[in-house]
Amino acid sequence: MENKINCSKGLKNKEIVLKELLAKSLVLFIGVGVIAGLGFGIYLMDVKNTNQLVFVDGPSVSVVTEKSDFKIGEEIKIRIVNSGTAPLIFSDSSYGLRITGLSGILMYSPTSVQMMSHLEPGDEVEFSWDQIKNDGDTALEGLYKITAKGTDDQKNNVEKSTTITIWK
Repeated sequence: MENKINCSKGLKNKEIVLKELLAKSLVLFIGVGVIAGLGFGIYLMDVKNTNQLVFVDGPSVSVVTEKSDFKIGEEIKIRIVNSGTAPLIFSDSSYGLRITGLSGILMYSPTSVQMMSHLEPGDEVEFSWDQIKNDGDTALEGLYKITAKGTDDQKNNVEKSTTITIWK
């Protein structure tokens, strides 16, 4: 009889230990989830930067779209603005415009002539993209990065990008 009492006490102690381990692991998993959610949220805030046009002192270029979410097939108007106080020089007539997937694979760049292009402070040029990639296929839904790259008068690179989303 005494042996049965000890066995039942041992079983109760094991149940308590299991409950405590479960409680600790639950707290750990919730903590990891909260930290991961916070990190992912900060990442998305950086990727989905909607503040596209900021004027600064010195060389700067801005890439501006009328919105950040587009439907498939919708025309996307892209403005490249010299948002600094120094003139900018671009190596061709496309003003360094490139549209890539987030992985960096080039989807579209306008056909251009190899001639130097200039943007004075406050000047802008506008491009239009019909969501047709360079290979002739239609762009799929997803995130795309639009980048403009040039140089200032001292040959320093000036680059800016914005992210858009194409939805069904």
